[in-house]
Amino acid sequence: ALMPGFTHLQPAQTVRYSHWLLSHCFALQRDDERLRDMVPRVARLPLGSGALAGNPFNVDRRAMADELGFSDGVCPNSMDAVSDRDWVIEAIFCASMVMTHLSRWAEDLIVYSTAQFGYVSMADAYSTGSSLMPQKKNPDALELLRGKAGRSIGALSGILTVVKGTPTTYNKDLQEDKEMLFDVMDTVMDSVRIAIGVVSTMKIHPERMREGLSADMLATDLAEYLVRKGMPFRDTHHVAGEAVALAEKNGCGISDLTLEDLRTLSDLFESDVSEVWSFDRSAELRCTEGGTAKASVLQQVDKLRTYLDEE
Repeated sequence: ALMPGFTHLQPAQTVRYSHWLLSHCFALQRDDERLRDMVPRVARLPLGSGALAGNPFNVDRRAMADELGFSDGVCPNSMDAVSDRDWVIEAIFCASMVMTHLSRWAEDLIVYSTAQFGYVSMADAYSTGSSLMPQKKNPDALELLRGKAGRSIGALSGILTVVKGTPTTYNKDLQEDKEMLFDVMDTVMDSVRIAIGVVSTMKIHPERMREGLSADMLATDLAEYLVRKGMPFRDTHHVAGEAVALAEKNGCGISDLTLEDLRTLSDLFESDVSEVWSFDRSAELRCTEGGTAKASVLQQVDKLRTYLDEE
């Protein structure tokens, strides 16, 4: 399904719905990579550090680390071990990044589900009616995801603030880490489950997406047409802007400008300029790696499948 792609929340260029969805998938892939990168760094055994100076009974800390599954061995310094909360901070940070990405995805869907857009609709299980206005269907689950992201980011700020003022080794302040860590872990796990429920039950409306496309979104394609005719883009951008202004002056859409109108702006316009006013063609021209052409989108799907299979 083709839909408008937005910058500054303004219609910008033609994209595929699948391309938009994949943009959020790749953000979540980075989150997964961060979590995998974090595990070896935090999987170090503090046991055997004593209060701060170490253990006097010559315990085999490495044997304990192996037995308990700490893959990166032992904390190398006992004073650091009893005061280190990097593992808490990193875990909360990684979780907050997951929540940030879910929040941005949720915000897109909140906008797309409004009556003004109508690109998607939420299942009843993930939305509610208004307590006052019976005609409304509010995307409560998505709004809660957005709110929970703020909660996680608040915990990250909180634990950093706790740790930054503590002197070396253990201080009672550090017991504050547990509540923040456990709450954020519960929050992100619940949020991921809710996000899966939303995306697996919502309906998309391709016809409304296509209705959102407008000819002015092809102004860049008009500029690119002139690039293919040999004009530098810095000049074609100016010409395309003049075409937009001319259409506004004539009270018509840019695609309604005649060849004669366009030739007043540049002699490079020929009859084949009519091909520019195709949204499908516009999308298919974006065929480079990562683009919105069908082949590029399928390549992105393959990349994600390969990553999931390997991991």
